[in-house]
Amino acid sequence: MMLRMEITMLLSLLLLIHSLSTAQLQPDSNNEVISHLRQTESQAAGAGNLSDNQQTCAQDIHAVLREMSASLAALKVGMEYLQRDNEAKTEELDLLKQQYQEQVTKVRRLEQQYQGKQVAFSASVFAGGAQGYVGPFNTDTVLVFRHVATNTGNAYNPHTGIFFAPVRGVYHFEFYLHGHGHASHPTAASLVKNGQQIFTAFEGQASFSVNPSNGVILHLESGDVVFVRLWRNARIYDTVDHHTTFSGHLLFPM
Repeated sequence: MMLRMEITMLLSLLLLIHSLSTAQLQPDSNNEVISHLRQTESQAAGAGNLSDNQQTCAQDIHAVLREMSASLAALKVGMEYLQRDNEAKTEELDLLKQQYQEQVTKVRRLEQQYQGKQVAFSASVFAGGAQGYVGPFNTDTVLVFRHVATNTGNAYNPHTGIFFAPVRGVYHFEFYLHGHGHASHPTAASLVKNGQQIFTAFEGQASFSVNPSNGVILHLESGDVVFVRLWRNARIYDTVDHHTTFSGHLLFPM
């Protein structure tokens, strides 16, 4: 075993001596060796530069990644802020919608109240060009003023002759009668509130025209009724000129 090792070492030494001798005898081969060595060094240097470039590129990538991470974090914060701001604005919008609906309801209520406070009417007995006498009757009779000139608030009913107070307040009424003198049939009527006679207009003479009238201010509750009642055995006269009239309006609510 030891002998084989010594022989192997001896052969290796002889080959090395032979190589050196051959190198001395062949200068071109030296040049090739030198060129090969230089090429090897250049490749090593290039590999070193490549390694440096790779390291620089990796550092740049890490810097970009850090910047992107910071941008993403800022975007996340911005999104969370916008979301909270949007939720706050949504709540504010809902509150504004609720306030708007409350204001609309209030305005409608005020409009209804205002419309209820707009009360005024004026009417005469005959409509459509009719004319003539009304009465006499055996009992007191409600005069129906069918020709309506004004009926703001629709509180007066031209079919029944009755005024219904829509709101509690103070009202003014007046009525004008026209007639012809007669010995047995006066021109007379009374303004009545809820069945109670309030004021009267009366004239009784044997001839010529008569024009009794009267007016009154009344405190009415909502739903109270007011009308003009022709006396028993009395009569009135009306024409297309509307001589006999009944009018009223709300002075102010209470």
